Amino acid sequence: MGLLSAIAGILKPAPPPDPTTAKALERIVELVDPLLGAAPGFAHKLAAPVHHSLGYCEGLVDGLPGPIDINRHAFGADPLVHALFATADDISRMLGNSQAVRDYLADPGCYASDHFYALFAARRQEKHQLGLARQGEVIRSDVPQTVLYFRDQVLVEPNCDFDATRACLKAAAFDSLLKSFHSHVEALRLEKYSLAADRSVESAHLTVLRGKSEATAITVSTRHLAELETHLRQVAESLMPEQLEEALAAYLLSPEKSLRLDPVTINVDRLGILSEQANAQEVATLRFPELTARDQRRHLVMLARIDREEAREAVEASLDRQRRFLII
Repeated sequence: MGLLSAIAGILKPAPPPDPTTAKALERIVELVDPLLGAAPGFAHKLAAPVHHSLGYCEGLVDGLPGPIDINRHAFGADPLVHALFATADDISRMLGNSQAVRDYLADPGCYASDHFYALFAARRQEKHQLGLARQGEVIRSDVPQTVLYFRDQVLVEPNCDFDATRACLKAAAFDSLLKSFHSHVEALRLEKYSLAADRSVESAHLTVLRGKSEATAITVSTRHLAELETHLRQVAESLMPEQLEEALAAYLLSPEKSLRLDPVTINVDRLGILSEQANAQEVATLRFPELTARDQRRHLVMLARIDREEAREAVEASLDRQRRFLII
Protein backbone atom coordinates (compact mmCIF):
# COMPACT_ATOMS: atom_id res chain seq x y z
CA MET A 1 0.00 0.00 0.00
CA GLY A 2 2.89 2.36 0.76
CA LEU A 3 4.33 1.97 -2.74
CA LEU A 4 0.93 2.36 -4.38
CA SER A 5 0.25 5.48 -2.32
CA ALA A 6 3.59 6.96 -3.33
CA ILE A 7 2.92 6.28 -7.01
CA ALA A 8 -0.58 7.72 -6.69
CA GLY A 9 0.85 10.83 -5.06
CA ILE A 10 3.29 11.32 -7.93
CA LEU A 11 0.60 10.89 -10.57
CA LYS A 12 -1.91 13.07 -8.75
CA PRO A 13 -2.26 16.45 -10.48
CA ALA A 14 -0.94 19.46 -8.60
CA PRO A 15 -3.61 21.46 -6.77
CA PRO A 16 -4.60 24.75 -8.39
CA PRO A 17 -2.81 27.85 -7.06
CA ASP A 18 -4.50 29.94 -4.39
CA PRO A 19 -6.49 32.99 -5.59
CA THR A 20 -3.69 35.47 -4.83
CA THR A 21 -1.12 33.43 -6.74
CA ALA A 22 -3.58 32.84 -9.60
CA LYS A 23 -4.13 36.58 -9.93
CA ALA A 24 -0.37 37.16 -9.95
CA LEU A 25 0.02 34.57 -12.72
CA GLU A 26 -2.54 36.51 -14.75
CA ARG A 27 -0.46 39.65 -14.27
CA ILE A 28 2.55 37.80 -15.68
CA VAL A 29 0.63 37.06 -18.87
CA GLU A 30 -0.51 40.70 -19.07
CA LEU A 31 2.78 42.43 -18.29
CA VAL A 32 5.51 40.07 -19.47
CA ASP A 33 4.38 38.06 -22.50
CA PRO A 34 0.94 36.67 -23.47
CA LEU A 35 2.64 33.59 -24.93
CA LEU A 36 3.81 32.53 -21.48
CA GLY A 37 0.28 31.55 -20.55
CA ALA A 38 0.29 28.96 -23.33
CA ALA A 39 3.55 27.34 -22.20
CA PRO A 40 3.19 23.76 -20.87
CA GLY A 41 2.90 23.68 -17.09
CA PHE A 42 2.90 27.47 -16.82
CA ALA A 43 0.98 27.69 -13.54
CA HIS A 44 2.66 24.63 -12.01
CA LYS A 45 6.22 25.80 -12.75
CA LEU A 46 5.73 29.42 -11.69
CA ALA A 47 3.39 29.01 -8.71
CA ALA A 48 6.19 28.58 -6.15
CA PRO A 49 8.42 31.42 -7.50
CA VAL A 50 5.39 33.72 -7.68
CA HIS A 51 4.41 32.84 -4.11
CA HIS A 52 7.98 33.60 -2.99
CA SER A 53 8.12 36.98 -4.73
CA LEU A 54 4.68 37.95 -3.40
CA GLY A 55 5.91 37.24 0.11
CA TYR A 56 9.00 39.33 -0.58
CA CYS A 57 6.90 42.27 -1.79
CA GLU A 58 4.70 41.98 1.28
CA GLY A 59 7.74 42.10 3.55
CA LEU A 60 9.08 45.06 1.59
CA VAL A 61 5.93 47.12 2.20
CA ASP A 62 5.69 45.95 5.81
CA GLY A 63 9.22 47.29 6.31
CA LEU A 64 8.30 50.84 5.31
CA PRO A 65 8.31 53.35 8.19
CA GLY A 66 5.20 55.35 8.99
CA PRO A 67 2.66 56.59 8.57
CA ILE A 68 4.46 59.89 9.17
CA ASP A 69 2.50 63.15 9.14
CA ILE A 70 3.62 65.51 6.39
CA ASN A 71 2.25 69.01 6.94
CA ARG A 72 3.34 72.50 7.94
CA HIS A 73 3.43 71.66 11.63
CA ALA A 74 5.58 68.57 11.01
CA PHE A 75 8.01 70.71 8.99
CA GLY A 76 8.88 72.58 12.17
CA ALA A 77 8.55 69.69 14.62
CA ASP A 78 9.92 66.62 12.80
CA PRO A 79 13.62 66.77 11.75
CA LEU A 80 13.02 64.24 8.97
CA VAL A 81 10.15 66.21 7.41
CA HIS A 82 12.21 69.39 7.82
CA ALA A 83 15.03 67.76 5.85
CA LEU A 84 12.70 66.51 3.11
CA PHE A 85 11.55 69.99 2.07
CA ALA A 86 13.38 73.30 1.69
CA THR A 87 10.39 75.26 3.03
CA ALA A 88 6.93 74.51 4.39
CA ASP A 89 5.50 75.99 1.18
CA ASP A 90 7.17 73.17 -0.75
CA ILE A 91 4.83 70.72 0.99
CA SER A 92 1.83 72.64 -0.36
CA ARG A 93 3.40 72.76 -3.81
CA MET A 94 3.92 68.99 -3.80
CA LEU A 95 0.31 68.41 -2.78
CA GLY A 96 -1.10 70.93 -5.23
CA ASN A 97 0.88 69.66 -8.21
CA SER A 98 0.28 65.96 -7.55
CA GLN A 99 -2.06 64.40 -10.10
CA ALA A 100 -2.53 61.41 -7.80
CA VAL A 101 -3.77 63.73 -5.03
CA ARG A 102 -6.06 65.57 -7.46
CA ASP A 103 -7.58 62.32 -8.65
CA TYR A 104 -8.06 61.15 -5.08
CA LEU A 105 -9.81 64.36 -4.02
CA ALA A 106 -12.08 64.18 -7.07
CA ASP A 107 -13.45 60.87 -5.78
CA PRO A 108 -16.37 61.30 -3.31
CA GLY A 109 -14.88 58.43 -1.31
CA CYS A 110 -12.15 60.79 -0.07
CA TYR A 111 -14.64 62.28 2.41
CA ALA A 112 -14.71 59.02 4.37
CA SER A 113 -11.77 60.31 6.44
CA ASP A 114 -10.12 63.61 7.34
CA HIS A 115 -6.76 62.10 6.40
CA PHE A 116 -5.42 59.90 3.65
CA TYR A 117 -2.35 57.73 3.35
CA ALA A 118 0.16 57.36 0.53
CA LEU A 119 3.67 56.24 -0.27
CA PHE A 120 5.99 59.24 -0.10
CA ALA A 121 9.13 59.05 -2.23
CA ALA A 122 11.97 61.50 -2.85
CA ARG A 123 15.49 61.42 -4.23
CA ARG A 124 18.34 62.20 -1.85
CA GLN A 125 20.92 64.67 -3.17
CA GLU A 126 24.10 66.17 -1.78
CA LYS A 127 26.15 69.18 -2.77
CA HIS A 128 29.52 70.40 -1.54
CA GLN A 129 30.26 73.95 -0.51
CA LEU A 130 32.47 76.14 1.67
CA GLY A 131 30.62 77.56 4.66
CA LEU A 132 30.79 78.92 8.18
CA ALA A 133 31.71 76.60 11.02
CA ARG A 134 33.23 76.88 14.48
CA GLN A 135 36.58 75.21 14.90
CA GLY A 136 37.58 75.54 18.53
CA GLU A 137 37.21 79.23 19.43
CA VAL A 138 37.49 80.37 15.82
CA ILE A 139 34.66 80.77 13.31
CA ARG A 140 35.90 80.06 9.81
CA SER A 141 34.15 80.81 6.52
CA ASP A 142 36.01 78.36 4.32
CA VAL A 143 35.09 75.05 5.94
CA PRO A 144 34.15 72.26 3.45
CA GLN A 145 30.55 71.20 4.02
CA THR A 146 28.15 68.69 2.50
CA VAL A 147 24.56 69.86 2.25
CA LEU A 148 21.71 67.35 2.18
CA TYR A 149 18.56 68.06 0.21
CA PHE A 150 15.80 66.12 -1.50
CA ARG A 151 14.10 66.49 -4.86
CA ASP A 152 11.34 64.87 -6.94
CA GLN A 153 9.00 64.47 -3.95
CA VAL A 154 5.91 62.46 -4.95
CA LEU A 155 2.93 60.73 -3.38
CA VAL A 156 1.84 57.33 -4.69
CA GLU A 157 -1.41 55.39 -4.21
CA PRO A 158 -3.31 57.82 -1.94
CA ASN A 159 -6.18 56.18 -0.06
CA CYS A 160 -8.16 56.95 3.09
CA ASP A 161 -7.84 53.28 4.11
CA PHE A 162 -4.35 52.53 5.40
CA ASP A 163 -4.63 48.79 4.74
CA ALA A 164 -5.88 49.46 1.20
CA THR A 165 -2.86 51.69 0.56
CA ARG A 166 -0.51 48.95 1.72
CA ALA A 167 -2.31 46.35 -0.42
CA CYS A 168 -1.99 48.58 -3.49
CA LEU A 169 1.71 49.12 -2.80
CA LYS A 170 2.31 45.37 -2.50
CA ALA A 171 0.62 44.84 -5.87
CA ALA A 172 2.64 47.71 -7.36
CA ALA A 173 5.87 46.18 -6.04
CA PHE A 174 5.10 42.87 -7.75
CA ASP A 175 4.17 44.70 -10.96
CA SER A 176 7.51 46.51 -10.79
CA LEU A 177 9.30 43.15 -10.74
CA LEU A 178 7.34 41.99 -13.77
CA LYS A 179 8.01 45.23 -15.65
CA SER A 180 11.72 44.83 -14.98
CA PHE A 181 11.64 41.34 -16.48
CA HIS A 182 9.56 42.62 -19.40
CA SER A 183 12.29 45.20 -20.08
CA HIS A 184 14.78 42.34 -20.19
CA VAL A 185 12.56 40.48 -22.69
CA GLU A 186 12.22 43.60 -24.85
CA ALA A 187 16.00 44.04 -24.83
CA LEU A 188 16.39 40.45 -26.07
CA ARG A 189 13.88 41.10 -28.85
CA LEU A 190 15.75 44.21 -29.95
CA GLU A 191 18.99 42.25 -29.90
CA LYS A 192 17.36 39.56 -32.03
CA TYR A 193 16.22 42.09 -34.64
CA SER A 194 19.66 43.72 -34.67
CA LEU A 195 21.43 40.39 -35.11
CA ALA A 196 19.06 39.40 -37.92
CA ALA A 197 19.83 42.67 -39.71
CA ASP A 198 23.58 42.20 -39.21
CA ARG A 199 23.32 38.64 -40.54
CA SER A 200 21.56 39.86 -43.69
CA VAL A 201 24.22 42.50 -44.28
CA GLU A 202 27.05 40.03 -43.72
CA SER A 203 25.40 37.45 -45.97
CA ALA A 204 25.11 40.00 -48.78
CA HIS A 205 28.71 41.05 -48.22
CA LEU A 206 29.85 37.42 -48.43
CA THR A 207 28.01 36.98 -51.73
CA VAL A 208 29.89 39.95 -53.17
CA LEU A 209 33.23 38.59 -51.94
CA ARG A 210 32.61 35.21 -53.53
CA GLY A 211 32.06 36.93 -56.83
CA LYS A 212 35.49 38.51 -56.50
CA SER A 213 37.20 35.27 -55.37
CA GLU A 214 38.94 36.94 -52.41
CA ALA A 215 39.85 33.87 -50.34
CA THR A 216 41.08 35.58 -47.16
CA ALA A 217 38.17 38.01 -46.99
CA ILE A 218 35.74 35.16 -47.70
CA THR A 219 37.15 33.17 -44.78
CA VAL A 220 36.83 36.11 -42.39
CA SER A 221 33.31 36.93 -43.56
CA THR A 222 32.22 33.29 -43.36
CA ARG A 223 33.48 33.05 -39.78
CA HIS A 224 31.72 36.29 -38.82
CA LEU A 225 28.48 35.11 -40.43
CA ALA A 226 28.64 31.83 -38.49
CA GLU A 227 29.17 33.73 -35.23
CA LEU A 228 26.18 35.95 -35.97
CA GLU A 229 23.98 32.96 -36.77
CA THR A 230 25.04 31.17 -33.57
CA HIS A 231 24.35 34.23 -31.43
CA LEU A 232 21.04 34.84 -33.20
CA ARG A 233 19.98 31.25 -32.61
CA GLN A 234 20.84 31.51 -28.90
CA VAL A 235 18.86 34.73 -28.47
CA ALA A 236 15.90 33.33 -30.41
CA GLU A 237 15.88 30.22 -28.21
CA SER A 238 15.95 32.35 -25.05
CA LEU A 239 12.75 34.03 -26.25
CA MET A 240 10.87 30.75 -26.55
CA PRO A 241 8.06 30.44 -23.95
CA GLU A 242 9.71 27.49 -22.19
CA GLN A 243 13.03 29.35 -21.86
CA LEU A 244 11.32 32.54 -20.69
CA GLU A 245 9.41 30.50 -18.15
CA GLU A 246 12.63 29.11 -16.66
CA ALA A 247 14.31 32.53 -16.65
CA LEU A 248 11.29 34.16 -15.01
CA ALA A 249 11.13 31.45 -12.33
CA ALA A 250 14.78 32.06 -11.42
CA TYR A 251 14.22 35.82 -11.49
CA LEU A 252 11.22 35.67 -9.15
CA LEU A 253 13.15 33.52 -6.69
CA SER A 254 15.72 36.36 -6.34
CA PRO A 255 13.58 39.52 -6.37
CA GLU A 256 16.02 41.44 -4.17
CA LYS A 257 18.30 41.91 -7.19
CA SER A 258 15.70 44.16 -8.83
CA LEU A 259 13.78 45.60 -5.88
CA ARG A 260 15.21 46.20 -2.44
CA LEU A 261 15.27 48.49 0.58
CA ASP A 262 18.56 49.69 2.04
CA PRO A 263 18.67 51.38 5.47
CA VAL A 264 20.25 54.83 5.63
CA THR A 265 21.40 56.68 8.75
CA ILE A 266 22.72 60.24 8.54
CA ASN A 267 23.32 63.13 10.94
CA VAL A 268 22.16 66.56 9.79
CA ASP A 269 21.60 69.96 11.37
CA ARG A 270 18.66 72.33 10.80
CA LEU A 271 20.45 73.92 7.84
CA GLY A 272 20.79 70.57 6.10
CA ILE A 273 24.54 70.28 6.66
CA LEU A 274 25.76 66.73 7.26
CA SER A 275 27.62 66.12 10.49
CA GLU A 276 29.80 63.30 11.75
CA GLN A 277 28.82 64.04 15.36
CA ALA A 278 25.53 62.31 16.16
CA ASN A 279 25.18 63.88 19.62
CA ALA A 280 26.16 67.43 18.71
CA GLN A 281 23.82 70.29 19.55
CA GLU A 282 21.24 71.07 16.83
CA VAL A 283 22.14 67.83 15.02
CA ALA A 284 19.46 65.20 14.37
CA THR A 285 19.99 61.59 13.38
CA LEU A 286 17.74 60.63 10.48
CA ARG A 287 16.93 57.01 9.71
CA PHE A 288 15.03 55.98 6.61
CA PRO A 289 15.07 53.29 3.92
CA GLU A 290 15.97 53.89 0.29
CA LEU A 291 14.31 51.86 -2.43
CA THR A 292 16.25 50.70 -5.47
CA ALA A 293 13.88 49.64 -8.24
CA ARG A 294 14.16 48.66 -11.89
CA ASP A 295 15.60 52.03 -13.01
CA GLN A 296 18.38 51.58 -10.39
CA ARG A 297 17.75 55.05 -8.97
CA ARG A 298 17.51 55.29 -5.20
CA HIS A 299 14.49 56.88 -3.53
CA LEU A 300 13.75 57.56 0.10
CA VAL A 301 10.41 55.88 0.78
CA MET A 302 8.00 55.92 3.69
CA LEU A 303 4.29 55.85 4.37
CA ALA A 304 2.80 59.31 4.82
CA ARG A 305 -0.39 60.63 6.34
CA ILE A 306 -1.84 63.78 4.75
CA ASP A 307 -4.58 66.08 6.00
CA ARG A 308 -7.37 66.08 3.40
CA GLU A 309 -8.30 69.75 3.84
CA GLU A 310 -4.68 70.86 3.62
CA ALA A 311 -4.34 68.87 0.40
CA ARG A 312 -7.59 70.33 -0.98
CA GLU A 313 -6.46 73.89 -0.25
CA ALA A 314 -3.11 73.20 -1.91
CA VAL A 315 -4.80 71.81 -5.04
CA GLU A 316 -7.18 74.78 -5.25
CA ALA A 317 -4.27 77.22 -4.88
CA SER A 318 -2.34 75.40 -7.62
CA LEU A 319 -5.32 75.44 -9.98
CA ASP A 320 -5.89 79.13 -9.24
CA ARG A 321 -2.27 79.91 -10.15
CA GLN A 322 -2.69 78.02 -13.41
CA ARG A 323 -5.88 79.93 -14.26
CA ARG A 324 -4.24 83.29 -13.54
CA PHE A 325 -1.24 82.31 -15.67
CA LEU A 326 -3.53 81.49 -18.61
CA ILE A 327 -5.32 84.83 -18.26
CA ILE A 328 -2.03 86.72 -18.23
